[in-house]
Amino acid sequence: MADATAALPLPLCASDALIERGLAHVFDLLEYGRPARGFVLRFDGQPVAYLNQCAHVPAEMDWQPGRFLDDEGRWILCSIHGAAYEPTSGLCVGGPCRGRRLKAIRVEERDGQVYWYPSDTLKPACP
Repeated sequence: MADATAALPLPLCASDALIERGLAHVFDLLEYGRPARGFVLRFDGQPVAYLNQCAHVPAEMDWQPGRFLDDEGRWILCSIHGAAYEPTSGLCVGGPCRGRRLKAIRVEERDGQVYWYPSDTLKPACP
């Protein structure tokens, strides 16, 4: 049986598509075989990626397509529940799910491209 950690990375977007604390790149995937969405954004120079689901209730969080950060670009916010998440760790620091975390998606940036790594629970939407 193949080791999920050996999964090949899949391209998400060009590195220059992610502006520091700007719009996120949103993408389709499967979580446990069910359709879901993920997002990647640039924070403090690094791409960070999470499943687009609030830790309180699994609802998509962006208040407009690709908009996850507050007006100051400091927190990832859930547009429905008001939960605030620390962008580099996904830790909820305010709101109804304080202490819980967003589900992280492993990403890597190299050669002008951002890639994500499928896992046992997160797979590409299209093979």
